[in-house]
Amino acid sequence: MTDFGGALKPFKDHPGADLVIVGIPFDTKSSYLRGAAGGPAAVRAVSTGRCYNPETELGADLARDGILVDYGDVELSEDPETSFEAMRRAVRAVLAAGAKPIVLGGDHAVTYPVVQAFGEKIRPLDILHFDAHPDLYDSLDGDRLSHACPFRRVVEEGFVGRLVQVGLRAATEAQRDFAREHGLEWFEMKDFGEGPRLAFANPLYVSFDLDCLDPAFAPGVSHREPGGLTVRQALSVLQNLEGRIVGLDVVELNPVRDPANITASAAFKIIKEVAGRMLRP
Repeated sequence: MTDFGGALKPFKDHPGADLVIVGIPFDTKSSYLRGAAGGPAAVRAVSTGRCYNPETELGADLARDGILVDYGDVELSEDPETSFEAMRRAVRAVLAAGAKPIVLGGDHAVTYPVVQAFGEKIRPLDILHFDAHPDLYDSLDGDRLSHACPFRRVVEEGFVGRLVQVGLRAATEAQRDFAREHGLEWFEMKDFGEGPRLAFANPLYVSFDLDCLDPAFAPGVSHREPGGLTVRQALSVLQNLEGRIVGLDVVELNPVRDPANITASAAFKIIKEVAGRMLRP
């Protein structure tokens, strides 16, 4: 398997790419702790093919079954809206080439501009969202573009056909009300049991916040919330779902809090298995 850090480059020279890694080192919208801007570099660092073979658990071979290209990191600005437009522009370019983006965040605020770019091309778009938090705040500390708000924005703006949220264990009553009002589907950890077996009729975007995982498996996040998913439980949901995955983001990796790259390795495992599903649905 080609390393993310050494994947085919530059993107413009590989118009036949199937999957494109897009780094978004952005944490301007983080609350509590910064550090998620280091996420893309941390995932690339652990992605070496000298450690991992190219085959996924479901039998896809990432070296044989598709062409993987690394777009590199999106060039960001001190101005958040300028940065959001740069993110949209990068995702538009990947989609225009007929490829599927795999976004390395960054905090969860990046999902909003990424989904906006998808919405220009694909509607309705279903979203499967893994997270300890619903990220449905109308605003946090007066910021409507906070990393605690992206799914409120994409629902309000009509980008979502169906939104399923898995791993929740830190929801407010206002968020519960919004979810009920808009018909969102929640799988909270207190009710998780065997876990859901999901089927999606529309093209599916997966947004994976690493704090959906229990801190025992993913300590390298800014908002540790005990009682979460194991890596195996998350993989089971992803491997057993029915649907056509057209994009993925993996966000909120904070390398400063990640001893021995435990969380970065979990992130890479999630990316590898979802990439296999993207190549061989």
